[in-house]
Amino acid sequence: MSSPALELRNVQQRFRQAGNGFLEVIKRADLQVHPGEMVALVGPSGSGKSTLLHISGLLEHQADGDVVIKGTPTRELSDDKRTALRRTTMGFVYQYHHLLPEFSALENVVIPQMIAGKSRADARARATTLLKRVGLGERLDHRPAKLSGGEQQRVAIARALANNPTLLLADEPTGNLDIHTADHVFAMLAQLVREDGVAAMIATHNLEIARRMDRAVTIQEGILVAA
Repeated sequence: MSSPALELRNVQQRFRQAGNGFLEVIKRADLQVHPGEMVALVGPSGSGKSTLLHISGLLEHQADGDVVIKGTPTRELSDDKRTALRRTTMGFVYQYHHLLPEFSALENVVIPQMIAGKSRADARARATTLLKRVGLGERLDHRPAKLSGGEQQRVAIARALANNPTLLLADEPTGNLDIHTADHVFAMLAQLVREDGVAAMIATHNLEIARRMDRAVTIQEGILVAA
């Protein structure tokens, strides 16, 4: 088996409460996610799914343990190096698409590539290819307000994959969609992950969608265990 794109080593997270106590959100998380693998992260609201995704994506510092990205331990990295690693290896999809409303679908996928240093021409070519792959080849010039909820989320998926990430992290990517649209968007996301060999960890409340992934893990009283 290939080396993991993401490895969590005894990751723990706690937050100081009013007074002298701490709230332990993540007590122990050990996990490996390999290229081309889809792992569902399940658990009730407030169980720590989003916290664990943020830690895995180097958006939040953990209290203890380490997050290893493509073999690189990150605990001791500076914020600048964490940002650089995140930019070059990760893509993010959220429940709400967070598209830039004043820009077209194409421009929303072009911009993160240009921020990463790609030329406008190459970024446009990559964005066009991705949007065609998610079925939006005829909607390139439409702004988000002119797109349906499912179409907006497909743009968000294309944007997340624009810089050829090794790791995709998604937080309830179909949670704001009706059942039919959610099924369609997830199928498209799964196809892209498989075809591109991306490692994906996806938080979801939808147990039907979780069953369609390679495996599921759940957070139970702060501990990450096989579902």
